[in-house]
Amino acid sequence: MDWLVVSNIALWVGFIAMVLVNLALARQIGVLYERVAPAGALMMNRKLAVGAAAPKLAVVALDGGTEEVGTVVDGKSQLLFFLSPDCPVCNELTPALKSAARAESDWLRVVLASDGDEQDHRGYIERKGLQQFPYVVSELLGKTYGVAKLPYAVLIDEQGVIASMGIINSREHLDSLFEAKERKVASIQDYMSRRSEGQAVQYVEADKA
Repeated sequence: MDWLVVSNIALWVGFIAMVLVNLALARQIGVLYERVAPAGALMMNRKLAVGAAAPKLAVVALDGGTEEVGTVVDGKSQLLFFLSPDCPVCNELTPALKSAARAESDWLRVVLASDGDEQDHRGYIERKGLQQFPYVVSELLGKTYGVAKLPYAVLIDEQGVIASMGIINSREHLDSLFEAKERKVASIQDYMSRRSEGQAVQYVEADKA
């Protein structure tokens, strides 16, 4: 009987210890998640700057219409998404791009852009089901917007100002452009840097107190 009591006590002690260890691990995971925040789209551009007016160009789309790039249409923001049929990452991202366009359609208008042979792009549109988007084939547009690597996106806000931009390798990178616009920062990296600096100031002030 004594051994049964001792074993039950030991089990309860072990159970309580395990609960405490799990709580400590959960807390540490939360701390690590804040320190290692998801990276946003990498902003690489020598011609444009966030906060500057977007260059305005009138270019002809593949459907024959004229696309006023950089000009506000229907009060919506404009996402220029530069891609290519030969870009594997671009091919993987088209479902995410279509999903994002549907989810943000109340405030966002997506324009696809590339260069090269128009016939290749017409076949690409058919294969990937991109008929819903204005599709521009213009080398001048890519040069004007300083695009060096693909896929690349530039988000122009409802005032015609560049809100965010960067290389897009995942849906998270695409969403980070929208998040940067909402938070009014150049990029998510910039936001996290400011947040870290703010926390450091708070720690210093707390130590002085």
